[in-house]
Amino acid sequence: MGNPLANLPLPGLLAEPERRSALIRLLRLDKPIGFFLLLWPTWWALWFAAGGIPSIANLIIFTLGVIVMRMAGCVINDLADRNFDGQVERTRDRPLATGLISPREALIVFIVLALLAFGLVLMTNKLTILLSLVGLFLAITYPFMKRYTWLPQVYLGAAFGWAVPMAWAAETGGIDSIAWLLLIATVLWATVYDTMYAMVDRDDDIRLGIRSTAILFGDIDRIAIGITQAMMLWTLHLAGSRAGFGTPWLTGLAVAAGLMVYHQWLIRHRDREGCFEAFLHNNWIGVAIFVGALIDTLTSS
Repeated sequence: MGNPLANLPLPGLLAEPERRSALIRLLRLDKPIGFFLLLWPTWWALWFAAGGIPSIANLIIFTLGVIVMRMAGCVINDLADRNFDGQVERTRDRPLATGLISPREALIVFIVLALLAFGLVLMTNKLTILLSLVGLFLAITYPFMKRYTWLPQVYLGAAFGWAVPMAWAAETGGIDSIAWLLLIATVLWATVYDTMYAMVDRDDDIRLGIRSTAILFGDIDRIAIGITQAMMLWTLHLAGSRAGFGTPWLTGLAVAAGLMVYHQWLIRHRDREGCFEAFLHNNWIGVAIFVGALIDTLTSS
């Protein structure tokens, strides 16, 4: 006899090893880089807002929230792109593209994850709850932007960065100019690393009619990325200045700048391997900036 749970949407995904593996890949649990790229700006905001160590409750809520919403974002992204992914070298083995997971099953998984995330937000305050509705809208609509705009990477930055004002509101009960500067810096950073990511798929995207900043920038892609990197660093410098940060913060920004130079070297030939390595290595920029903020707040408190 077959497993009686296999025909139920969520238990069915866990009933067979191959389907469990597919669910892990759908949720990107095998590729943690996306979790970190979401987590670092959220932690920047929490440490800035608290002027030191944030409340343990908010740290747990937003860390778990980042993990859950990252998974939810991957599911809705794969749902939106399921008819494209099979035609792109990097994504042809995704579970929805291969049929290992059905669109109905993926939609149920997304709903469950969104409800879990909202449950976490309900443990904060009214302003944070209201802001979370904007975040949900951004997460749901982002995957479709590549059909309508050449700037989906900027939109991704807004979706990834919306945790910044939410974290600030949860920690302080309001939002000030530093929070918005951190949001802008996050949007700029996402534009940088997701353009590098899009450079990996540029040939496939052109063939399929998918839009991206990598295609928009064309031959000046490295220059555009460099300008955006500089804008990000300057925005973070302004945020640190308004917060009264000093040498540790500036040292973190200097390390981040050095890493950006290294990333420019990695993408110099615009080959898939170099661009993908640069994308992955952006995690260390998040680390450098967070460590700068951490040391500055601890030494000045």
